[in-house]
Order: sequence, then C-alpha cells, then structure tokens
Amino acid sequence: MAMGCRTVLLYICLALQLMGEQAQASKDRREEAGSADLLSHRQYEHLQKQLGAVRDVSRRYWHLLACQLWQEGCEEEEEGRTQREEEEEGSRGILEQHDWKLPMVTELVSTWYCGFGRCCPTGDCRVVNNITGLELVLSKRLHGQHLAKEIVLKAVQGFLETPQPKKALTLSFHGWSGTGKNFVVRLMAEHLYRDGLKSDCVKIFISGLHFPHPNYLDLYKVQLTKQITETAQLCEQSLFIFDEAEKFHPDLLKALKPYVGYNGNTDKVHYWRSIFIFLSNTGGNIINKVALDSWLAGQAREEITLEHLEQVLRRELLDAPDADNCLLQDNLIDFLVPFLPLEYHHVKLCARDAFIARDLQFTEEMLDEVARTIFTPKKLFSAQGCKSISQRINYFLL
Repeated sequence: MAMGCRTVLLYICLALQLMGEQAQASKDRREEAGSADLLSHRQYEHLQKQLGAVRDVSRRYWHLLACQLWQEGCEEEEEGRTQREEEEEGSRGILEQHDWKLPMVTELVSTWYCGFGRCCPTGDCRVVNNITGLELVLSKRLHGQHLAKEIVLKAVQGFLETPQPKKALTLSFHGWSGTGKNFVVRLMAEHLYRDGLKSDCVKIFISGLHFPHPNYLDLYKVQLTKQITETAQLCEQSLFIFDEAEKFHPDLLKALKPYVGYNGNTDKVHYWRSIFIFLSNTGGNIINKVALDSWLAGQAREEITLEHLEQVLRRELLDAPDADNCLLQDNLIDFLVPFLPLEYHHVKLCARDAFIARDLQFTEEMLDEVARTIFTPKKLFSAQGCKSISQRINYFLL
C-alpha cells in the first residue's frame, strides 16, 4: 500500500513539473512562429506564475513527505534545510499571492493521503478534523452569524486539541428557522469526517421522525442509548445531532446524561471524545429582540456580544413555563450558540452562494428578485432566513 501511494505521489509531482516545462516550451514555439495566442500576454503570465507556484510547492513537500513516510532522503532533507528556510519566505509569498495558505495545503495533502491507509494523525481515517477548512468555509458562506462562527470554531478546536477532555462536547444551537443551524452542522460534519453526514461516526436523531409516539417512550430510550453506545464503540470521536431538540421528550434527554456528563464511561465505553449538538428554535424570539434593540440603538449587529446574549438566552430557556431541559439545568450544555435573525443583504448573499454552487450566471437584479420572494416587505428580519433559497432559484430558470 505504501509503495503504491508513493508511486502515485511521485507521478503527481512529476506531472506538475512537466506541466510547467510544457507550458514554457509551448510559449517558445508560439514566440518563434509568431502566431496569435489564444491567451492574452497577461493571462499567460498569470498562468505561468500559478504553474511555477505549484511546481515549487510540489518539490518542497515531496522531499519532506518522502523523508517522513519512508525515511528516505532524510540526509538530503537535513542538508537542504538551511537553504529551504531562506527560500521559505519567497515560497510563502507566492502562495499568498494565489490566496493559498501553507496549513491549508498540508491539511489537504494529509486528508487526500489519509484515504489510502491508516496513516491519519487521528488514528482513524474516517476522521479528518480539517479545522482550517471549516474556518474558511464558515467565513465565506455563513452570513450574519459572527457569534455562532466564533463559538463553534473555538469550542471545536479547543475540544479536539485537549489530550484528555473531562466530558463530551455539548453544543446547543438556538434561533429562528433558516438562520443556519443545520447548515453549520453539515459543514462541521464535512470538515471533521471524511464522509460528512454519511459517515459511520455521525448519527442524526429527529424528534418527529425517530420518536413520534409517546406511548413507545421506553422503547425509544433503549434504541437511542443502543445507537449511541454502538457508534461510540465504532468511532471514538463520534458526532450526535439532535434536530428539533425542543420536541424531545424530557425522559429522552435524561437518558443522555450518562453520555454527556463528567462520568462519560458507561458499559466500559468512553464518550469523552464524542460531540453532541442540539438544534432548537426555542429562544429565537429573545435572540431577535436583542438584535432588534441593537439595531434601534444604532449599533452594528457585530457589536452584539456573547456575554450579554448568552445570559439573556440562558435565563429565557430556564425560566420558560414549559422548560424541562435537564441537560441545561444540570449545566451539561457547554455552549449555547445563538443564531441571529437574517437581514435583507444576508439573504442576497445566500442567493449568490446558491447560484455559484450550481455554476449559474446571475445579476444583482436576480439576487434582489430571489430575496424579495421570501422577504416580507417593511420587515427588518427575514422570517424564513435563507430557507428554500435553492428552490426559489429554480423559478428564475424556467
């Protein structure tokens, strides 16, 4: 397996180098022939810089990868270390010109190579823990949620970097429908696990789908705990998602306490590396009120702080007449993650992302049209958030 992977990597590096040489040879032939070029001079030079950057990176990391994986060429690697350190700043500049980051490059290479064998840093090739990629995609595609982005990234990264966590990580997402709760969960799964939501390490429970009948509560508790135990046995770092958490029977939530608590060792199975995420619409009204008060006071929504909003949200959840969340009452929820209501320009950004994802051309007028179909006139916030954006786009394609 190692030999096959080595051969594949060698071919890739050689191919990248040949691409640059062939491009240069092609340029010489065009200059000698004096024929018209399909690319402009500026485009051609830009392409040459890209190929050169790829070639430089492939050479540098091939030597490093060969030394680390097969212990070959390490003497040459050590001798060339000083020279590479001098050249590193130049290479870093080339990468940054193309909006590449060294951690991103190495993480992508590691994730790709991980698919060929059990060589992953996590010890489980189903788990990739691409925090760099998660941060990048949240920054570019999660709109209007500065608090959620900050909490999720810090909580997950801190948890994964802790050698021996004392308990499973528990996050509770709150906010109106369409504000991005399910979207963030999907992105987390895609960047923590090789197969995303389809991974064997990920389980999703939806109240109305999996536990619809109160009369079968005892059976549901057995099924729920059995699936959690089996998944944790299969994957040390498991992800459990509970959608419509406000509709879960209180006894089902109580059944989770042994798995999310500080004694997360049940039936000789450790759950300290597991992640539990609860999605709920409760608390959405108080979150919206805080956002509205901030807007009326002339403050930017980015000035809303977690300290203020979390206190208000926690009090609302605990003091509600129908509040019966033992996990929150027993302080087993590590982070309350508020999702703010979306404004008109946020919905337009969602529409733009949907067009780009489908490789479709669009104009500002088209984005406005899509946003107006789901935005109530004279309202500051969207009642639907970015929900059904993709379906709305189909209307404009007919």
